[in-house]
Amino acid sequence: MSENAGKEGNTILENFILSVQTVLPLFCLMSIGFLVRKSGILSEAVLPDINKLVFFIFMPLLLFSNIYGTEILGIVPVKLIIFTLSTILLVFCGAVIFSMLIEKNNMSRGSMIQAIYRSNLVLMGMPLAASIYGDDNVGVTAVMVSIIVPIYNVLAVITLEVFRGKEIQVGRVVGGILKNPLIIGGAAGILAALLNIRLPVVMEEIISDTAGAATPMALIVLGASIKFSNIERCRRNLIISVAARLVVVPALCLTAGALFGFRDIEFVTLIAVFASPVAVSSFTMANQMNSDSDLAANNVAFTSAFACLTIFFWIFLFKHLGMF
Repeated sequence: MSENAGKEGNTILENFILSVQTVLPLFCLMSIGFLVRKSGILSEAVLPDINKLVFFIFMPLLLFSNIYGTEILGIVPVKLIIFTLSTILLVFCGAVIFSMLIEKNNMSRGSMIQAIYRSNLVLMGMPLAASIYGDDNVGVTAVMVSIIVPIYNVLAVITLEVFRGKEIQVGRVVGGILKNPLIIGGAAGILAALLNIRLPVVMEEIISDTAGAATPMALIVLGASIKFSNIERCRRNLIISVAARLVVVPALCLTAGALFGFRDIEFVTLIAVFASPVAVSSFTMANQMNSDSDLAANNVAFTSAFACLTIFFWIFLFKHLGMF
């Protein structure tokens, strides 16, 4: 009995250490970003430009690098794709119904819906998967990013257009998807892998080195972007959005994923999709499309701040349950 108890204790300790090792670097990089902005080393004026650099250069190259050179047909997780997309649509529909029931203001409804279904898969999810399995073993996650990001964007545009009472412009939605640098990077990687295209060694090294800067840069920018403002006006909706994004959605979706038999990198990818904080771009879109930008900004800030704790919990729990 004591020997079994000792083994169980060692397993819990090992899982705890893995959880700390996974989340601590993410938290530290976000903290660096927050501190350099607060100290004035990095001004708020340059943040949008740095964010563009990450979004248009570093992240697309990271997606390309993670897929390029892999046996794409061997890693395309059809079952995982079907499950994830179906679950995202269910969460989205649930968020729409829920927001219609508890909130009368259409502008706030749009921001709440985005917060509930739209995770920061690129800036937080990819680093999460890489921290557990390594940069060279997250091809599955990279493929999922290239599929999920356009779905997120389509649903966001539809949501914000509907809840500001304007007609949805299909051309603009399609054009936005086709021009999205993350889609382009992922698609280029998939095409190169399918056609077995090989770049010159020098180009491969440049892409690899640049892609290596994507994760720390993205997390530092995310931390620097965290601001807490106008909380009183949107406190109730903020609490609901944060709880839904970080607790309710992961609890339901990850439990379903475990029951459907997903394990290892596929399950870690589900954690990246469903347990990550609200996407930073949700604030940008809310601001541009006349939604509740104060609520959207606070959703990003608070979910990003608390996600380090909640992701730690989900990793520890499901690692202990043997999901990966």
